[in-house]
Amino acid sequence: MEKIIGTLLLALLSITLVYGQETSQRKQQFNIEKTGLAIEGYDPVAYFTGNKAQEGKKEISMVYEGITYRFASPQNRDLFKANPAKYEPQYGGWCAYAMGAKGEKVEVDPETFKILNGKLYLFYNKFFNNTLKSWNKEENSLQTAADKNWTKYYHH
Repeated sequence: MEKIIGTLLLALLSITLVYGQETSQRKQQFNIEKTGLAIEGYDPVAYFTGNKAQEGKKEISMVYEGITYRFASPQNRDLFKANPAKYEPQYGGWCAYAMGAKGEKVEVDPETFKILNGKLYLFYNKFFNNTLKSWNKEENSLQTAADKNWTKYYHH
């Protein structure tokens, strides 16, 4: 019996260590503010349900694997909670174009986005440089490169 309990405790410790490493890696590699807030407080679900960028409310938030998300409604939070992988932005919330073109982490404008094959992509859009326009011209090759480049920063 002691051996079984010892094995179970060891398995639990291993799971905790792996989960802790993944959470730490996410916090280190994802585009979050110092507070751990993702997408500058925008609701990740609203991009899908309303096809628009909508700011979330501080009082309707949730921490998922070390990253804090805000939501416009409790319903959006519940949708996220049921399937976080569906709603989290690609490439940790960094600019998809920059990740594809140069393999670099570049800030985004949360209001410049695209839903592609059921995934959320965010883009840099400042100083007359809307990278979504550039992305659209070479989407397939940029997406393939971005998927590959992102693994340098984060593997889950």
